[in-house]
Amino acid sequence: MPTVRALQVQALDGPDAIALVEVPEPGDVHPLLGQPGVVVDVHAAGVAFPDVLLTRGEYQFKQEPPFVLGAEVAGVVREAPRDSAFRPGDRVAAFTLTAAFQEVAVAPTWLTWKLPGALDFAQGAALILNYHTAYFALQTRGGLREGETVLVQGAAGGVGTAALQVANGLGARTIAVVSSADKERVAREAGADEVVRAEGFRDAVKELTGGTGVDIVLDPVGGDRFVDSLRTLARGGRLLVVGFTGRSIPEVKVNRLLLRNTAVVGAAWGEWILGMPPEARRIGDAVNELAEAGHVRPVVGARLPLERGAEAVRMLDERGALGKVVLDVRG
Repeated sequence: MPTVRALQVQALDGPDAIALVEVPEPGDVHPLLGQPGVVVDVHAAGVAFPDVLLTRGEYQFKQEPPFVLGAEVAGVVREAPRDSAFRPGDRVAAFTLTAAFQEVAVAPTWLTWKLPGALDFAQGAALILNYHTAYFALQTRGGLREGETVLVQGAAGGVGTAALQVANGLGARTIAVVSSADKERVAREAGADEVVRAEGFRDAVKELTGGTGVDIVLDPVGGDRFVDSLRTLARGGRLLVVGFTGRSIPEVKVNRLLLRNTAVVGAAWGEWILGMPPEARRIGDAVNELAEAGHVRPVVGARLPLERGAEAVRMLDERGALGKVVLDVRG
């Protein structure tokens, strides 16, 4: 039986338990859904914060070791169902749900998109989780309107840079919150209209908005900044909760929401689309349109070979990533 190189979690002990191994080459049946999918020769795979959690058994979707890590790929179609829109040789970006960190992966047809011509494979591997999440949060859950102002926490990370570009593409003004000069550079390269430092960001935002505040805060970090994020909201503003990379889940006294008729809104893209494939297609098609229009250009930070996969996941675990961390699977 043919084999492929893969990154396997061998125990729930964190990134150090990731090993490069040989596993049987997958067929055309998706390992979780049990139905034919799109077989992709993987050129690049995206590393995301859920991968960190999965290595410790802390993610809501739990897998028992040993298992192949990862969920985002970009590459070339080897095989696809006849009734799908894909043919061998197509360049695609796909969300596999599982087992992405290997040389051949299988993705559901409804979570696979043709890769926009302007994007390379590394950018394609950075496209789906972060950009689809950003679009879903801002447009679907946040109801972003053209001309509104969006504050992005963790703006130099994968979700943060995606949120800046999607918000700009939807006609918003963007303010990035960062903690260092290097992160400021990344946020500006991603298209931030304004950049403020995390220390004292509330006062800086007040000055930038003439005391009015922002219409939306997109927060993938959580932690100590959460209450001050609420305080930066304008009347009728929305705080979008995307994740907790800061590892601390904040609490809020809901009477604060009454002061200016603000809202705290959960935005979990995966939960939303898994039960509604047409919504997954709508969101993904909209992101691809933004890419074709030049608004979406994924910011790829570190690019590491597959054999350094544990190091790549550790970068996110230690919050050392700028932009998206990508594995070059085929060199």
